Amino acid sequence: MMTNEIKKRNKIEDLLGSKARIKILKSLALNGELNISLIISKTRLNHSNVVKHLNLLESYNLIQKKKFGRIKIYRYKDENIKARSLKKFIQIWEGLY
Repeated sequence: MMTNEIKKRNKIEDLLGSKARIKILKSLALNGELNISLIISKTRLNHSNVVKHLNLLESYNLIQKKKFGRIKIYRYKDENIKARSLKKFIQIWEGLY
C-alpha cells in the first residue's frame, strides 16, 4: 500500500506541473550547485515559494541539500537516473546538448 502511495505522489505530471518548479530544476540542472539566494536570483521567485518547491524536489530525490552551518547548498543529483534523464532533456530543449 505504501509503495502505491509513493508511486502516485511521484508522477511526472505532478513534478512538471509547476512553472516555478521547472525554473528551479532548470537552474540546478544547468549549474550543478546553488545556494538559495542564487536560486531566487536566477528564477526570480520569492523565498517561501522556492523553499516549498525545493522540499518537493528533494522528496523526488532529484536534488540534495547540504548544510554548512546556516548556509544551505542545493545540488542536482546527477547520480539519480531520473534526474540525469531530466537534465539531458533540459539540455536538449535549451539547445545546449
